[in-house]
This record gives sequence, structure tokens and C-alpha cells, in this order.
Amino acid sequence: MTVKPPLSTEHITSLNPDGSRRDLLVAEVKGFWRTQRTRVQVVLLALFLITPWTSLSGRQTLLINIIDREFSFFGFFLRAHNTPLLFFLIGGGVLTLAGITSIWGRAWCGWACPQTVFIDSVFRKIELLIEGNYLQRMALSKADLTLSKVFKKALKWFLFTIAATLIAHSFMAYFVGSYRFIEIVQNGPAAHQTIFNFVIFFTALFLFDFGWFREQFCTIMCPYGRIQGLLLEKNSLVIEFDQQRKTDCVQCQRCVGVCPVGIDIRNGLQMECIACTACVDACDDIMRKIKKPEKLIQYTTLNHKKLKFTRPRRLAYIAGISICVFGFIFSLLHLKPVELFILRGLETPYRTVVTETGHKKVINHFRLQIVNQAFDEEKYSLNLESKASAQLITSTPEFTVKPKEQKEIHFFIEGPATSEFVNQNILLKVTDSKKIEPFTQTFSLKILGPRDYN
Repeated sequence: MTVKPPLSTEHITSLNPDGSRRDLLVAEVKGFWRTQRTRVQVVLLALFLITPWTSLSGRQTLLINIIDREFSFFGFFLRAHNTPLLFFLIGGGVLTLAGITSIWGRAWCGWACPQTVFIDSVFRKIELLIEGNYLQRMALSKADLTLSKVFKKALKWFLFTIAATLIAHSFMAYFVGSYRFIEIVQNGPAAHQTIFNFVIFFTALFLFDFGWFREQFCTIMCPYGRIQGLLLEKNSLVIEFDQQRKTDCVQCQRCVGVCPVGIDIRNGLQMECIACTACVDACDDIMRKIKKPEKLIQYTTLNHKKLKFTRPRRLAYIAGISICVFGFIFSLLHLKPVELFILRGLETPYRTVVTETGHKKVINHFRLQIVNQAFDEEKYSLNLESKASAQLITSTPEFTVKPKEQKEIHFFIEGPATSEFVNQNILLKVTDSKKIEPFTQTFSLKILGPRDYN
């Protein structure tokens, strides 16, 4: 029997020596780890597809409406001025990914990355349904071009397109709003051309990536695989071939055949490895058949010692993640249900008028902006602190603000062009009169006017 040597590590294993792409036909595998990964992927896929169609407290559970600058996060309604919360989300996400890599290696890539989840749980399932198992797909790939081959390839890509379309629509629902998105789809593309173009773009992108590009994204474009060397420690978990038992290897190449990125795990830890555990299940299956101990390929630490969670770097990750989580929760719980801002008018800072009696008056224009993030409609009234020389002028001294509504109220403060009024601070009270115990917020407004008061 001719023994095949391990694949070379002198070039990326998904490419041929001349730089052309290897056509990877990934074999199916069954086993303990495959079962666990399937369960995880089903849950993640269900969460992705279902979440945009659920709501909490009357709002979409997760909404990132960039166009209208509105965001919903598990019952909390946020606007653009709440953007600093992203610091905690992004910081926590980066630290969590780094911490996971430090402990469990590339578990994210092999278990939870959307690239892996969609390819494994959707697109490869379609291939298996239409073209058959690994051996049947290999035979079909080598077969001459026939009507049957064309039909299977066309049907496969047709189903790929449907899957990519559904994924793109669910993806856009997170940014447009699920129920609004249904209305947009019903009204047709002509009424919402920009959103329609985005859906077409993401459909084409997902179809290209999940249907054809696949492992090339992981090995060529994804930066995470290239920085894993900085994140891994000697005590990090990796998938490793036991070199002390290499004589037990029967050179069946089964571990290579099931690898989604085409590497040979016997060459040691490699940048392309996504820690999907397919080679572990495949090798265990062979070992059982030839009556040899399992775990020739297994999860183990780089230093072959017991996994420790108390190493300094890991404790630093945990501390950083905890700060981000508590900071985010604290900020959410202390969000003001109603945000009030007062800005000056967009025209000149002030203007002067002469009354019929010949007296000069100064008029300052202000804008009250209210963002209602509460669940109920609120009713407000405007009043000046007692000052005889000042007069509040507005067409809406009382007004209501609906939930999720942002309203701007224009008002003017008028008074004599005298030193007793100009350059003085006037107190404006904004009262929420709908509450059982009215809440009042007071603003100090400086009156601008001419230096010459005569």
C-alpha cells in the first residue's frame, strides 16, 4: 500500500501550488462533536431568523435603524445621542472574543461564526440533498457535462439563491424594522428603491460567499485567523494530532477529507484551522473501527497541561468584560425616559423691535427639543419663573409627545431693551403635567441684546 504524506504547509492548503484554487469537496462526518455543533448552530440560526420578528414592551426586540437613528435593545428604546453605549458593546465584544480565544482557541470560528453556521447548517445541507454524499458529489464533479449534471447544478444554485434571499431579508429586518419591511416588500421595489438595492446587494453577497467563496474568506480575508497567534497562550485549547501516537495513524486521509478548509491536522497548529472538530470525530470513528484508542486527534492545550482560568491575561479579560457589562447595564437602567434640550434659534441671536409707544424690546428665539423614550404619551407645559419684565411667547404653551416621538417647540422670550433684562438669566420651567406628581425641569436661559440700551 502506498502511504500518502501529509499535505505540504508551504502554501495555503485551499490553493494548489500554482496558486489556483483547490475544489474542496468536504465529506460528511458523524460523532459527538458534530452532534454538539449541530445543536448550537440550530439555536443560533433560529435566533437570527426569529429575533427581528419578536418584540418586547411593544418594540422590536433588536432594531438598528440607522436611517431614522432609532435603536431598540430588548425593550429599551435608544436614539443617536445614546451612541456612547456602543463603547460598552464594542469593547465588551472585542474583549469577549479575545478571552474566548485565549481559553478555547478558535471556538468562535468553528462553532458560532455566521460564516460557519450558514454554510454548515444551510448550504451544505442543500448540496447533500441535491448532489448526494461526498462520494456522489466527487463523481458528479468528475463526470462529463450531461443534462442530469446541469439540472442538479442549476437546482442547487436556485435553492442557494432562495436561501441567500431569506437570509438577506432577515438581515435587513434588523435595520429597517420587521413590520415596516413587510410593508415595503408588499409595496414593491419602485416605492423603496434604495432598500430594494440593499436587499439585492446582500443577497448577491451571501450567495457568492456562502455558495462559492466559502473557506477562501476564512483563509484570505478574515483578519481574526491571522491574529490568533497573538491571542493564544501556551495553555489555550487547540485541536492537535498526538505526535507520540503517530504510528497509530493509518494514513486514511479521513481527517483531511472532512476538513472544511482542507488542512492536514497532522502538520500541527495552522492558521487556517477553525477548530470545527470535524477531524476529531472522523479520526475517532476510524480508531474505533481498527480497535485502537480514540483521541489520536483531540482537544488539548498547547502545553499539554490542565486548562486554567486564573492566568493573569485571562483574569484581565474577565475584569474588562465585567466592566463593560456592568457599565452597559448601569447606563441602560439610568437612561432618562425623556430627554430635553434647549437650543437657540437658527437665525440671529436676538432682534429688537420698537413698540407703538416708542419703547424698544428685545426678542430671543429658542427651540425646545424633546425626545420621548418612555412607553406612554407625555404632556408638557412651559412657564417662565416669575419676572415682570419677561414675557413668554409661543403658540404651544401646552403640548403632548407620543412614545418614540421627537418634537421641537419654538418659543420666544420678550422684554425691554434695558440692563435689567438684557444679559440676565431667565428661568424656564418645563412641567410634565400628566404625572400624578408633576415633574418640573428648570432651564436657565441668558437673554442677549444690544449694548446700547437707549
